[in-house]
Amino acid sequence: MASWAGDHRADDRLPDLSPDAVAADRAMLTDAANALSELDPDSLDVADRVDHAVLSALVDRELFESTEIRAHEWDPLKHNPGPLLHALLARPYAPAEVRLAHLAARLAAVPDALATARATLRDMPRVHAETAVGQFTGTAALIRDEVPGLLTEAPALYDRVEPAATTAIAALEEFVAWLRAGLAADVGPGRDPRLGRRLWEARLWHTLDTELGAAEVQRRAWANLDRATAEIREAAVELVGGPADDEAVRRALDLLAAEHPDDATIVDLASVTLDEATDFVRAHDLVTLVDDPCVIQEMPEFARGVAVAYCDAPGPLETAPLPTFYCIAPTPADWPAARVESFYREYNDHMIRNLTVHEAMPGHFLQLAHARRYAGRTRVRALAESGPFIEGWAVYTEELMARLGFGGLPVRLQQLKMQLRMTINALLDQLVHCEGLPEPEAMALMTERGFQEEGEAAGKWRRALLTSTQLSTYFVGYSEVAEIAALRPAGVSVREWHDAMLAHDCPPPRHLRALLGV
Repeated sequence: MASWAGDHRADDRLPDLSPDAVAADRAMLTDAANALSELDPDSLDVADRVDHAVLSALVDRELFESTEIRAHEWDPLKHNPGPLLHALLARPYAPAEVRLAHLAARLAAVPDALATARATLRDMPRVHAETAVGQFTGTAALIRDEVPGLLTEAPALYDRVEPAATTAIAALEEFVAWLRAGLAADVGPGRDPRLGRRLWEARLWHTLDTELGAAEVQRRAWANLDRATAEIREAAVELVGGPADDEAVRRALDLLAAEHPDDATIVDLASVTLDEATDFVRAHDLVTLVDDPCVIQEMPEFARGVAVAYCDAPGPLETAPLPTFYCIAPTPADWPAARVESFYREYNDHMIRNLTVHEAMPGHFLQLAHARRYAGRTRVRALAESGPFIEGWAVYTEELMARLGFGGLPVRLQQLKMQLRMTINALLDQLVHCEGLPEPEAMALMTERGFQEEGEAAGKWRRALLTSTQLSTYFVGYSEVAEIAALRPAGVSVREWHDAMLAHDCPPPRHLRALLGV
């Protein structure tokens, strides 16, 4: 958490997931929960009352994860040191000498951390073990490929870093071999990655921090699916004519899918679309812009296998002037040509424009830049940012930009397709983990109701198994953020209201209502 937040006091350490350390963490969290329960929220002002509620929810969520989910005991991805190593290599928050000293310590800790993982992990879901093989292989490649470049900036540390790097790579390769051996020996599927209704609904409550229950989320999602379907049919007719039905939608999307990038051009296309989106936000005075840098790059190999793109922003407590990374994953080298073509038909030129709105402008990049400018009396909101607010804002801005004409009708069609996708995400999340939705039915829901390419749907099926409740944050967050945006007071401009919505860091939407007085 410290590394993610930009607090560098623990940069020489990896998490300790041994039984004694996990027990100590639980005891600390229990003490924190007891201390927080002794405070009277009614005695606090609005901002402190929100911080108290947010911190209490964070502590309760961490306790729930540690005592009920216990993912470190069955999910090998929880033991991947890649993100913590990458943070030292990719972000120049301090001179190379300082970062390499921290890196050497983290690299030296990798063998023990992976030994703990092997002693702890039991009955892994097959999909998690398979994904971990790729990610841990990517972590070894990260060390092998990136550490030498940083060492050229501080060669005096070579004798300290290089042996630790060599040992860490060997430990990672040994861990991958252990995973492969387990996969080869296990002819069954392993542990069921589905949480079941009791655990999933409890985790949903902790993830969303909303008053909406699981049944209401599902009811709203089915209703929104019908609404978005009617809208995309009408938009399709504008492009291809004919009756407003699914066939018109498929013809329109097929027409747009033919205009797509490839592995060699996708990053450059994303750069162009970022400039386009920034100019559009400025011209329509939608929200205050920032001068923070945003760097677009290929997604590091150790992070691939879950999402197609992500926004990697500096931590909210970071003081160094660091860039935000907008990362996109190209297709894997071992994919056949037909699957590559399917991927880029999904992520065509117009979808990339919509994706850039979500991940960068005025979505995650701009919203998180505003969040880092929040200066509260406590650091609570910096450490407990709400996923539903962050994802909800990004999805809301997709709709906002498309309705105002960004990218014209082609982007509007892709945005509506994304509305269908994020709504189906929430349904998929619940139906998979609570109702045992089988893969063929899930694929049909995505490809028929969501008009998704088969490759995209297959990837989302894996993501639904690899994660739980995160796929619901998009729809629930969008619903709540859009409702708040619609409450803009008379006489307040769109930009002023959007700035106000972004001025309180990233609280859960229900708390944002209190902070805005609506």
